[in-house]
Amino acid sequence: MDYDVIIVGMGPVGALCANLAGLWGLNALVVEKSETVYANPRAMGFDHEVMRVFGNIGLAGSIAEHVMPYRPSEYRTTGSQLIKRIDAAQPPFPLGWAPNYVFSQPPVERALREKIARFKSVTVELGSEVLSVDSAESQANVRIQAKDGTERTVTAAHVLACDGGTSPIRTRLGLKMDDLAFDEPWLVVDVILNEGAGEDLPKTNVQFCELARPCTFVVGPGRHRRWEFMINPDEQPSEISKPEMIKKLISRWLPEQDYQLWRASAYRFHALILEQWKADRVFFLGDAAHMTPPFLAQGMCQGIRDALNLVWKIALVKEGLAAPEFLETYQIERIPHVRQTTLAAKEFGGVICERDSERAANRDARLIEHMKENPGGTIRQSLIPGLSQGFIAQVSPAGELFPQPMVIDHVGKRALLDEFTGQVFRVVVAPGFDATALLRCLRSSQSLKGLPIHVVRLVNPEQSGARAADEYQEVDGLLAQWLEQRGCNVVIVRPDHYVYGGAVTVAWAMELLEGMELALWCKPPQKPTSAQGGVCDKTIRFEQA
Repeated sequence: MDYDVIIVGMGPVGALCANLAGLWGLNALVVEKSETVYANPRAMGFDHEVMRVFGNIGLAGSIAEHVMPYRPSEYRTTGSQLIKRIDAAQPPFPLGWAPNYVFSQPPVERALREKIARFKSVTVELGSEVLSVDSAESQANVRIQAKDGTERTVTAAHVLACDGGTSPIRTRLGLKMDDLAFDEPWLVVDVILNEGAGEDLPKTNVQFCELARPCTFVVGPGRHRRWEFMINPDEQPSEISKPEMIKKLISRWLPEQDYQLWRASAYRFHALILEQWKADRVFFLGDAAHMTPPFLAQGMCQGIRDALNLVWKIALVKEGLAAPEFLETYQIERIPHVRQTTLAAKEFGGVICERDSERAANRDARLIEHMKENPGGTIRQSLIPGLSQGFIAQVSPAGELFPQPMVIDHVGKRALLDEFTGQVFRVVVAPGFDATALLRCLRSSQSLKGLPIHVVRLVNPEQSGARAADEYQEVDGLLAQWLEQRGCNVVIVRPDHYVYGGAVTVAWAMELLEGMELALWCKPPQKPTSAQGGVCDKTIRFEQA
C-alpha cells in the first residue's frame, strides 16, 4: 500500500489533517487542485478549541499578528434598540486561550501549509486532481491527474475527502445531505480601512436585525472589516455584487475614500449535514460533510473538529491499538455535535433574518424580556455541546472538553499543559489524591501496550521536596477547581481533549481504563471479577510522554 491516508483538498481542514497525520506518524499524501492559497477571506472566526489545536501543532505564535479575540455581538432592531447580546467567557480561560477569535484566513492558511513541510511522512501535490476513488477490500485506489496531465493510480488505507461544499467525491458517490431548512442569499463584503479611517464605526460586532435589509458588521484583525448583507427577493446576486452597489450599501457607515474593497461574494447560507460520513474507505470532513450558517462563526470550527476527531483514531488502528470498527465512532460522535451546533447557528440566523413586522415585534419583546432576566447576555461557548455518545464512558464528566491550565513542571518551566503532554491519552490526578496503586498498576500493565498515555499529577504549591516528572503545579487552580466541581479525583482524557470518563476512587479509575481498552476494540464492557481485575491483569505497557 502506498499511503496510510490520502487527503483530498488542502483548505484549512485538509491542511490541519496533514499536520495531524504527520504528528501521528501517518504516511500521507495531500492532493490539492490549486497551486496557491485562495487569496480572499472566507471564514473569519474560530474558537478556543481551534486555537488549542493550532497550539498543539506549534502554529499559535506564527499566526498571532493575523488573529484577534472576537468582540461581543450586539443584536439591534430597525430603531437601533439592543435586543440581544452575545459575549465571551471571562478569564481565566478554560482552554488556555480566549474563547473566540477573528482571523485573516489567507495568511493563517499559508502558515498551516508551511507547517506540513516539517513532516517527512507527508507529501503534498499541488496542481493535481483526484479523478476517482474506488474502495477495494483492503485499500482505496485513487486515480490522480498531475498538473502536466499525466495520470497514475495510488493506494491508501483511507481517503479523507476535504474537497469542499461541492465535493466531487461525495457527488460521484451520490451521497445525500440532510437539509435543516435554512437557505438564505447573502452578500459578504470585506474591506481594508485606510490609515486613520473608521473611527466612527461600531467598536463591537453588530447584527442589524432590520426589516428592510438584515445585515452584519464584524470587526476583524488590524484594519479588516466585514459586512454581510441579506439579498432581497427582487435583487440578483450578480447585480448587488457590483462595486457601485457595494459603495451604496457601505455608505451608511463609511465613505468610499476611507477603504479599499478586498472582496465581495454572494453566497447562499445553508444548513446541511451529510447523512453518511463514511463510504467504504472514504471519510468526509469539513464542508464536504456539513454546511453551517455563519451566525455563530462555527463553520470552519466544525471542520477542524472533524480532523481532530478522526486522525488519531486512524493512527491507533494503523498501529494495531484499536479495531478497524473503532473508526465508526467518527460519524457516531460528529453528527450529533454538528447537528446541535448547526441548529444553534440556524436559530440565530432566524433571529437576524426575520422580515415580517409582526413576528419581528414579537421577537423583540421576547428577547428584551430575556435580557432583563439575563443582563449579562449569552456566553457564546455555552452554545457549543460536548460529546453525547461514542468513545466515552457513561459517567460524568465524560464528553466534556478537558481544561488546559497554565502549569509549572518539575524543573520550573511554565507553559500550558498541552505543551508538556501533547495530543495523547492523559490520566489526570487531582492534587492531594493518593494514586500510587493506580500508577503502579499502569506501569506494570500489559493491556494497553503501546498506547500513548501521559500521567498528570497535580500538586499543591506548598508541597516540599523534589518533584517527579509527572507532577505539575497549577498557576491559577483552574483544573483543580474543575475536578472538585465534578467530584473527580481521576479523569481519563482522549487525544482530542475530550474527557473519556472520571472516577472518585482508584478501583473506579482501573475499571474506566479497562472499559476504555474494551471500547478501543469494540467489545462490550465486562465487570471485573475481583478487586485486582482490569488492566493490571492484562498486557499493555503504560508509557509516559
